[in-house]
Amino acid sequence: MKSSIRPDAVLVQAVIAGALSFAHLHDLAQAAGQTGWKAWAYPISVDLLLVAAWRRLRAQRSRLAWVWFLVALVASLGANIATAGFLDMNHPPALLRLGVAGWPALAFLGGTLLAHQHTDHTPDPAPASDREEEPMPRPVVEVDRSEAPEPAPEIPEAHPVPALPKTAVSVPPALIDHARKVATEHRARTGADIDAATLRARLGVPEDLAGAIVAQLT
Repeated sequence: MKSSIRPDAVLVQAVIAGALSFAHLHDLAQAAGQTGWKAWAYPISVDLLLVAAWRRLRAQRSRLAWVWFLVALVASLGANIATAGFLDMNHPPALLRLGVAGWPALAFLGGTLLAHQHTDHTPDPAPASDREEEPMPRPVVEVDRSEAPEPAPEIPEAHPVPALPKTAVSVPPALIDHARKVATEHRARTGADIDAATLRARLGVPEDLAGAIVAQLT
């Protein structure tokens, strides 16, 4: 299948603007006495420093990255303005020659500092809602069995007492709403429905109440 190539207006505009800025920097360097390949190296150095500073800004908002981004931006804008007729390109001022001659050392310093700048990748702590609430451990009480009273003798039952039917557990509506939020968050994080044990640990409710809540949530 042949993919159709569509011209992107933003990309075309970026290429045109980059070519014009590249040519202006070359003309300024050539007017300042840099000839041959050296005149072509100046715009490459300015654009690379601008891109490196912008990439560092996207990774980490630091003052050092801002400083070198502004330095490269001023160098690029200055070349565009200087070649627009504000300076005599045949007789450039000595200050311009000095700036063009000192640019390689300045760009090398900026690129080195940006490349060796430390980036902090420490992850942010998880929000409190994502942490599982663990039940409080129960204290262990040691019983001295030597002084404990003897258990009472078991009395045989003549007739077993039938078990009483369990009454339905009443759950307040506010607790149901809160449990529904906890179950939704658990399903979004784990991809599975919450069970009674997990809901009991999260809400701190008795086992029978947790089972009744889970039954109403399903």
